[in-house]
Amino acid sequence: MAIEIKAPTFPESVADGTVATWHKKPGDAVKRDELIVDIETDKVVLEVLATADGVLGAIIKNEGDTVLSDEVLGSIGEGSGAAAPAAAAPVAAAAPAAAEGEDDPVAAPAARKLAEESGINIASVAGTGKGGRVTKEDVVAAVAAKKAAPAAAPAKAAAPAAAAPVFAAGERIEKRVPMTRVRATVAKRLVEAQSNMAMLTTFNEVDMTEVMALRSKYKDLFEKSHNGVRLGFMSFFVKAATEALKRFPAVNASIDGGDIVYHGYADVGVAVSSDRGLVVPVLRNAELMSLAEIEGGIATFGKKARDGKLSMDEMTGGTFTITNGGTFGSMMSTPIVNPPQAAILGMHNIIQRPMAINGQVVIRPMMYLALSYDHRLIDGKEAVTFLVTIKNLLEDPARLLLDI
Repeated sequence: MAIEIKAPTFPESVADGTVATWHKKPGDAVKRDELIVDIETDKVVLEVLATADGVLGAIIKNEGDTVLSDEVLGSIGEGSGAAAPAAAAPVAAAAPAAAEGEDDPVAAPAARKLAEESGINIASVAGTGKGGRVTKEDVVAAVAAKKAAPAAAPAKAAAPAAAAPVFAAGERIEKRVPMTRVRATVAKRLVEAQSNMAMLTTFNEVDMTEVMALRSKYKDLFEKSHNGVRLGFMSFFVKAATEALKRFPAVNASIDGGDIVYHGYADVGVAVSSDRGLVVPVLRNAELMSLAEIEGGIATFGKKARDGKLSMDEMTGGTFTITNGGTFGSMMSTPIVNPPQAAILGMHNIIQRPMAINGQVVIRPMMYLALSYDHRLIDGKEAVTFLVTIKNLLEDPARLLLDI
């Protein structure tokens, strides 16, 4: 009896998803809890696991197809997976140099593993086992042949170029690839933000001397006291921002139709870089978190982002956002507000610059700050004073402890 493979149940904020990658082909053996297919939404990539042992049957939704919540993607049938592809084995034996893009031949797990470790295309190995099955000995022979003919190596090395081409000077080559769902959604939301919001940006600069001195003095003790959590700059900015949000509730509010919604909590989104682009997981109730809890939360988000493991809940909501372009060397930018939020704080690179202090020119580590805000909700005076509050708190970190 076939078992249906269904898309995950999407939350209300996600209408549909796209089939990103099938990790199995029809006829392949699958094991319970083994990854079968990835579903990409506008927020995260969701993994669909096998619910039983068996053989992957027909695929109903192919890569690139749009799927709805709980929609059937394919099925798992009974069997071990060896019988279905066996009919194609004689073809592989008759044509050992399979053309690029054809399905892999049937191969023993040990043979497939050795081929991957040795950089051998399993489809190019002639199988001498039963029914044309590729054995470990076949791969060993192929490895020996590869070493004896190093001239063939450049052709194999060039294969990945189809996915990520390197254009030579003077060549008029173009490559067209479909926009990922995440990138398309980001583009749509950014255009909507600029079209539907009266967005302005105000700037200031902060002297990072005191924060850097505090971090330098206590970073080793901090890491030792908090089980390896490192003390960075972001926790100071999150802490300063949550304090400023208490004093200026309009910056932490949002517009809902004809109403202004004031939030009695600070859910701070922190922009994190990943292979799929910039994602913004949310620190819930950041106003109640210590520096160590903030740093630990950001580190966890960073690892999950790199591994593609961020959940829907971790990516939704947020009443205020902080983005750090300084990580990539940005000196100045005008960040775009993430609706329905009313403001976003942009951090930038720390630069040693000459400053006039008490009538003398001294070198100080300076950072430009940018606050983009919705002028429909936040007045210019309020935005400027909010940013100055963050500046003052960072230039004298004791204020964060004394609440002044």
